[in-house]
Amino acid sequence: MKLPYAEPFKIKSIEMLKRTTKEERVKLIKEADYNLFNLKSDYVYVDLLTDSGTGAMSDKQWAEIMIGDESYAGARSYYKLKNTIKDLLGFNYFLPTHQGRAAENVLFSVLVKEGDIVPGNSHFDTTKGHIEFRKAKAVDCTIEEAFDSTFIHPFKGNVDIIKLEKVLQENPIEKIPMVIMTLTNNTSGGQPVSMANLKEVSILCKKYGTKLIIDSARFAENSYFVKIREDGYQDKTIKEIVKETFSYADGMTMSSKKDAIVNMGGFIGLKDEELFKQASTFNIIYEGFITYGGMSGRDMGALAQGLDEGTEFDYLESRIKQVAYLGQKMKDYGIPVMEPFGGHAIFVDAKKFFPHIPQSEYSAQLLGVELYIEGGVRGVEIGTLLADRDPVTREDRYPKLELLRLAIPRRVYTNNHMDYIAASLKNVFDRRDEYKHGLKILDEAPIMRHFTVKLDRI
Repeated sequence: MKLPYAEPFKIKSIEMLKRTTKEERVKLIKEADYNLFNLKSDYVYVDLLTDSGTGAMSDKQWAEIMIGDESYAGARSYYKLKNTIKDLLGFNYFLPTHQGRAAENVLFSVLVKEGDIVPGNSHFDTTKGHIEFRKAKAVDCTIEEAFDSTFIHPFKGNVDIIKLEKVLQENPIEKIPMVIMTLTNNTSGGQPVSMANLKEVSILCKKYGTKLIIDSARFAENSYFVKIREDGYQDKTIKEIVKETFSYADGMTMSSKKDAIVNMGGFIGLKDEELFKQASTFNIIYEGFITYGGMSGRDMGALAQGLDEGTEFDYLESRIKQVAYLGQKMKDYGIPVMEPFGGHAIFVDAKKFFPHIPQSEYSAQLLGVELYIEGGVRGVEIGTLLADRDPVTREDRYPKLELLRLAIPRRVYTNNHMDYIAASLKNVFDRRDEYKHGLKILDEAPIMRHFTVKLDRI
C-alpha cells in the first residue's frame, strides 16, 4: 500500500492550553470591545490571529539562541546572518531591523515622499500605512481574477501588467519611487506570484526607470507554489527558485517572523550601495547600529538558521499541506473559502458566509467574533476594517474581498486542531441566518485602526 504522509519532524516540547466555556467567551469578547486583538492569549484555545512570530523554532534555532554574540558592533551573529542573506537571497547589502514594518519604515524614509505613487499587488496593512502616512498613494494592480474567491487560478497574487504599465505611463516616473511585489499576496488570500509575472514586472521597472522592491515575508512559500505549479520549475530546488526570485529585485523588506520561523526580527536587502548608505542613517535613528538594528545577536543567529530551514522542500510541503487540509475540511462542510488555498492561511469569504450583512457592518469581523465565541478560535479580519478610511474623504473603503483570515502558525498545531477549527466554523455556518446585524465602530485610530478599534453589536 502507498505510505501515508507524515510530518518531517517530531515534537520535543509542548505548551498546555486553557479551555474556556462559551459563556465565558461571550463575556470576554464583549470586554475586549469585539476586537480580537484585545483578547488575552490565555483565553484563546487555537490562535490563528497571525502566523507572524508564532511558529515553533527548531532545536538548531534554539542552539543559535545559546551561542549568540551580543557585541554591540561587529558581532559574529551579524556576519552569520549577512553571509546567509548573500548566499541564499543574493543581496550584498543588508540592514537588520526588529521586524518587517520597521524595515518598511527605514526604507520608505529614503524612498517615499509626499505625492508619490507606489503601485503593487494588494499592499498589506503596514505597507499601505507607511505609504499613506507619508501622504503618498498605494495603487493596487492585482489581476481581477484575485477578487473572485471561487475562481481557480494558480497565481492569483500576480500583478496585471496592463494596469501596472498604465500607472507607469500616466504619472511622472520621479513620482514612482518603486513597485512593490508582495510574496505571497496576503491581502488577496495568501495567493502566490508566478516567476513569469515577477520577471515581467522587473522588465517594466527597468523600462521606466523605477525600482522593484519585494515584500518578502512569505517568499519561501511562494517559491514552493512556483515549484509545484509553474512549468519549468518542477526539477529546481526551493533554494534555486528563491535565488532566481530575488535576482529580479532591486531590494527587499522582510518580516522574518513568517518564513524564517523566528519570534522577532526583520531586515532590508539591497543591491545598491548608495541606497544602503542612505538607509543606514535611518536605521541608526530608528532601529540601532547597522550591525544589530534592533535585534539581539542570538535572534540573528536563529534567523540565519531559520532562513536555511524555511527554504527546504520537505518543511514547506508539510506546512502547506496542513493549510490545505484545513481548507478542504471547510470546503467539504460547504463553507465559502478562497480557492485555491493559500500558503499560510485559509481565508473565509464573509460576503458569501453572511450575504445578508453589508460590509458597512463589518461582516468579516462579525464572523471572527462568532468563531471565537463558538470554539475559542481567534482569526483576523482582512476586510473593511483593515482597509481603513480614505485619507481624503474619511469614508470607509470597501475592498472587493471581505475575508476572515485563519493564519496557521508554523510547526505548532496538529491536524486534530484543524478538525476542531473546521467544526467550530461549521457550527457558526449552520446558524448563519440567525445573525441579523453586524457591528458598529465606537472608537478608532486615524490610521491602521483595526489593531485598536472599539466595536459593539448593532
